[in-house]
Amino acid sequence: MANHHLLLLLFLLPIHRSISTVGFTIDRLGIEGRLSTDPADVETASVDFGGFTRAEPVAVLHPGSAEDIVGLVRSAHESARGFGVSARGHGHSINGQAQADGGVVIEMSRMSRRLSVGSSSAHGLYADVWGGELWIDVLRSTLEFGLAPRSWTDYLYLSVGGTLSNGGISGQAFNHGPQISNVFQLDVVTGKGELVTCSREDNRELFYGVLGGLGQFGIITRARIALEPAPQRVRWIRVLYSKFSAFTKDQEYLISLHGKPASQRFDYVEGFVIVDDGLINNWRSSFSSARNPVKISSLGADGGVLYCLEMTMNYDESTAHMVDQEVEALMKKLHFIPSSVFTTDRPYVDFLDRVHKAELKLRSKGLWNVPHPWLNLFVPRSQIADFDAGVFKGILGNKTSGPILIYPMNKNKWDSKSSVVTPDEDVFYLVALLRSALDTGEETQTMEHLTHQNQQILSFCKEAGIQVKQYLPHYTTQEEWKDHFGDKWSIFLKRKREFDPKCILAPGQRIFQRSSPPYSSSS
Repeated sequence: MANHHLLLLLFLLPIHRSISTVGFTIDRLGIEGRLSTDPADVETASVDFGGFTRAEPVAVLHPGSAEDIVGLVRSAHESARGFGVSARGHGHSINGQAQADGGVVIEMSRMSRRLSVGSSSAHGLYADVWGGELWIDVLRSTLEFGLAPRSWTDYLYLSVGGTLSNGGISGQAFNHGPQISNVFQLDVVTGKGELVTCSREDNRELFYGVLGGLGQFGIITRARIALEPAPQRVRWIRVLYSKFSAFTKDQEYLISLHGKPASQRFDYVEGFVIVDDGLINNWRSSFSSARNPVKISSLGADGGVLYCLEMTMNYDESTAHMVDQEVEALMKKLHFIPSSVFTTDRPYVDFLDRVHKAELKLRSKGLWNVPHPWLNLFVPRSQIADFDAGVFKGILGNKTSGPILIYPMNKNKWDSKSSVVTPDEDVFYLVALLRSALDTGEETQTMEHLTHQNQQILSFCKEAGIQVKQYLPHYTTQEEWKDHFGDKWSIFLKRKREFDPKCILAPGQRIFQRSSPPYSSSS
């Protein structure tokens, strides 16, 4: 009965869009959460981190339980008129992927549930986590047990459901795989309003579809995540390269050591590109080299570009006496500029939370809540040198407006049954252009210039035959989405028909339209 009342309420809400408050809440229907049309809630749900896409929902659901989400989605599914439903975590999407124009946005991160830790013969150590929980809070909770997840993103103020719907990558991915490879079980609300528990053994199609599925098949309300004993400290090292070939050779060597004992490999391998002196130290890291400033011109940079390799080794007090020896043994096999080594030791939590510390500094200067025309690409190993020549040494010039990450990953750490699309090579690179559009009067920092530059990069890749795949993809036509998914499009479409046949979920991704559900075989 409650669902029918909720359906009626949602049918009436569009009439009240201009009214600041509608006097209906789910509390009155005997449900835990709150359905809000408060202008502040609506405004928050209308924008995201990208800062240049706006879509206003009719209402915002603050769920009190997974059952609230079931009721909302079931109402949308059973409604003759229908409405879109999007799950919003920390709102860190770039192109409105978590928005729902004229629909309802679920604020997943506003509800916190106590994390539970357990172990089993099948899964080993694990944590059961609410889908809207932020990874920083997962870390704080698991550390109480001396444990931590194995795989991370660089920024921890993202929701569990949000990163699992995309992939979830960082410098640990070469060894442990992305976050979607470190999940044992999910509770998911499908587009038909059904709460389903799924895993590699049970309801497999839903499990693999949801992982990297861009929110198209269900809303993650619980995830069972793999844990490991948490290290205490991190040895954090940066070195510079003037030659791209030496940089990539060393990166690929380091990730080839995956599976080796911890003493014979680094725990984290990333890198970034430096095309101007101001980015030796950038916002994504609190690592400081102020005592020994580096100038690109002084190091004979290849084409005016430097490359930074970033590595860490985890350790505890009991193994601290071995760290110097283990790091030195690995470093001897690398080909960096000898004078460019910067090393520091940090608590494990400080290293993982490094980007947030820089965020706070930017917020204090009013430089965080600005448009972010980011572009994230997976580039095949065989074509990364062509990308370097055409983009890093070509299109970008000597101004980037933000850090550029580049690091390789092993394809065998990604489950091909998931919805994520990666290049068809054993090793591929993430290239992440994490730029900010600033109102400084410089044409190279404007939103228009950076957006145009992103299109130039994509056009260059297409013309040069570089088979890139977008990570956190954004397209405007279904033809583009078909091209993105390639051979996976047919199974993606099949899963959509099965789990969200009325195209209710994640309308902000712009893959399917409710007016044209994926029924026909020609879709």
